[in-house]
Amino acid sequence: MAKPEIIGASRSSYTRVVRMVCEEKAIDHTLTDVPVGAPEVRAIHPFGKMPVLRHGDYELFESKAIATYLDRVFPGPQLIPADPRDAALTEQWVSLVNTVVDRTMIRTYVFAYIAPKTSDGTPDRAAIEAVMPAVCEQLAVLDRAVASTGYLVGERFTLADVNLMPILHRVGQFPEGAHALAAAHHLARYYAAHAARPSFVRTDPPPGPPRRAASS
Repeated sequence: MAKPEIIGASRSSYTRVVRMVCEEKAIDHTLTDVPVGAPEVRAIHPFGKMPVLRHGDYELFESKAIATYLDRVFPGPQLIPADPRDAALTEQWVSLVNTVVDRTMIRTYVFAYIAPKTSDGTPDRAAIEAVMPAVCEQLAVLDRAVASTGYLVGERFTLADVNLMPILHRVGQFPEGAHALAAAHHLARYYAAHAARPSFVRTDPPPGPPRRAASS
């Protein structure tokens, strides 16, 4: 079988999600690390969002679709559970993180640091202060969700956890986010435990300031 090629910026949280799926399932793959707007991405994704996948002559875009494909095609631990209820719960959390949490924590909070709309390029303090109540509210929801088992779904690591961990990593890189995450005690323990997983360690982005990435 051809080796999957993941095309996207290594600092993109959603590129990291797909890479973590490969690591969790021991999928031999390659990463083509490209900047935002790279023609390799636009050739597959109609709006140029990363990551995209090339697997032989098969091409796919959107991280959730790529993760599902890899989970179904390759052997290894199932990241989307076979049980219909647990599978639905996994989809539930992936959807919530992608449509709500990412918009608040990455597109608004983190971007206020890495892609501020200020005239001098300094962090957008007004945007940061305005979004922090929502950040704290959403962290509290996640804190309650992982309190009983240390996972988002049942008692095992699923795509829901894979999808969340890179976002928590980014939030924790900035002072208000780090403080709010530490204050969510169950979630802080959850993050510390899963940050030690080989799939998370091996996909740690390179050092340096995060760059803005259009991801999906």
